[in-house]
Amino acid sequence: MEWLLNIDYSLLIFLNGLHTAFLDVLMLIFTAKYPWIPLYIAIAFYIFYYFGHKQNNYKYAFLLFASAIVIFAITDMGSSAIKHYFMRLRPGHNPQLEGVIRLLDGKGGMYGFISSHASNVFGLATFTSLAFKKNGYSIGIFTWAFLVSYSRIYVGRHFPSDVICGAMFGIIVAWVIYSTIQSRMVDNLILKQKTNT
Repeated sequence: MEWLLNIDYSLLIFLNGLHTAFLDVLMLIFTAKYPWIPLYIAIAFYIFYYFGHKQNNYKYAFLLFASAIVIFAITDMGSSAIKHYFMRLRPGHNPQLEGVIRLLDGKGGMYGFISSHASNVFGLATFTSLAFKKNGYSIGIFTWAFLVSYSRIYVGRHFPSDVICGAMFGIIVAWVIYSTIQSRMVDNLILKQKTNT
């Protein structure tokens, strides 16, 4: 276990140290919440346009939209609960790293395992990719999720393991909810066919 922690510390110091003036500005944009609100709105509009207007299935569009909100709530509240369970200090609150890493966005809350940012963005990326089934979109949204998650290490808010485990948590939550939706839809379709025969 000790060797894993050592790798985590070394990776943080290495990744946090790969900086330029341009990357400092870029990563502060990726790590912020508010610049991405237009993206969330655009995804919501596309859900209703693609599934509601184009496929004339507003019920499914609303189900996907509501599920995306539920996923965000679960990943956000779940990651916060995990933070308080493990109580692992963020890099900025860790005495061993004082003066060693750059804190571009302050220290943040006391605990950092797991990353809420990584959970949220990978949950959204996974769920919408499964729903849209478009390769171009999937590449774009997962690249964005990766950069948002990486920015948390770059600005000194999280250890790499915080981000990796947060991303895994988001992916699992999204996959379970999407699979549940699809399973219910198949069950309803079978029930409908049995009723009609």
